[in-house]
Amino acid sequence: MKMNLLIDVDGVMTTGQFLYSSKGKVYKVFGAHDADGLKLIKDKVNILFISADKRGFQISKKRINDMGYDIRLVVEENRYDWVKNNFDLKNTIFIGDGIFDAKLIRDCKFGIAPSNARIEAKMWADYITHSKSGEGAVCDACIKINKLFFGDNLKNKT
Repeated sequence: MKMNLLIDVDGVMTTGQFLYSSKGKVYKVFGAHDADGLKLIKDKVNILFISADKRGFQISKKRINDMGYDIRLVVEENRYDWVKNNFDLKNTIFIGDGIFDAKLIRDCKFGIAPSNARIEAKMWADYITHSKSGEGAVCDACIKINKLFFGDNLKNKT
């Protein structure tokens, strides 16, 4: 059975910044390298993205769908129970950055936090990326997952 990889969007795939105009939230900043990292492991793990950002969900959905993945809207307060009820925590890798992600990072098979995550998330992480969120953190995580769980260290690819 394939492992699951759950990735929080805001503060992991994005810089965590929200760009507002008088019309509301209009932009999020996504990094360029994360899609490449995901390509390394997309056939090896089940990948799903989650976001709690109701106002910016359509922005996240557009980016995630453009990359060929699915995303779910799951509010922070319900995140732990939602993941526990829909996935086997011992078969799930989780990448998160916030206070509400810390418990999932702790209880999943392998927990990952970007280098600029909240201290609560980093405290429980099995791995803290070298790159910041929105600047290659997911790519770092995918390289680590690929090496740790699948024995592929990219030496033959570069």
